[in-house]
Amino acid sequence: MGEESDPKWEGKAVVELADTTAEVAWTVLEDFCNIHKWIPLDTCYQLEGILGKPGLIRYCASTIVDDVEKTSTVKWAKEKLLAIDPVQRCLTYEVVENNMGFKFYLATFKVLSMKEDECKIEWEFVCDPVQGWSLQGLESYVVSSLQVMKKNIELAYKAA
Repeated sequence: MGEESDPKWEGKAVVELADTTAEVAWTVLEDFCNIHKWIPLDTCYQLEGILGKPGLIRYCASTIVDDVEKTSTVKWAKEKLLAIDPVQRCLTYEVVENNMGFKFYLATFKVLSMKEDECKIEWEFVCDPVQGWSLQGLESYVVSSLQVMKKNIELAYKAA
C-alpha cells in the first residue's frame, strides 16, 4: 500500500468591483506579466514564452523585511501560464519554481459580470501544504492581495 499524501489546501477569494466592467477588470488580469502594478509585489516580468499564450513564464518577487531581525529577504516565484480564455475571462497558472516553500501551487483567476457596470474577480487555488505557512495564513494573503487589487483597479479606472 502506498502512503497517503497530505491533503491539498484549497481556497477561494472573491471581490466585487463597483463601477468597473468585467472587460476592464479582465484587461488587468490578462496582462500576466504586469500583476505587480495591481497587487503588493516589487516586480513581475516575462522570462520566456509569448505574451498572452499558454507556456508564458513570469518571474514575480518581493522583498520581505523582518523588523525584529533587521534583515530583508527576496521571496520569488516563477509562474507558468497554463490556460487563458479571453471569452470566459479566466486564466490558470502554476508555480514552477520558487523559494517560498511551494511544492505544488495552481491558481485560477476569473472575472465575472454582475450588473451593468459591476463585476467580481475570483481567485481560486489548490496547493500542497507549505512548511512555515498555515492554510489560514495563505488564504489571508490571497484575500488581502485581492482587496489591494480591487482598490487599485477602482482607483485607476475612476481616474480615467
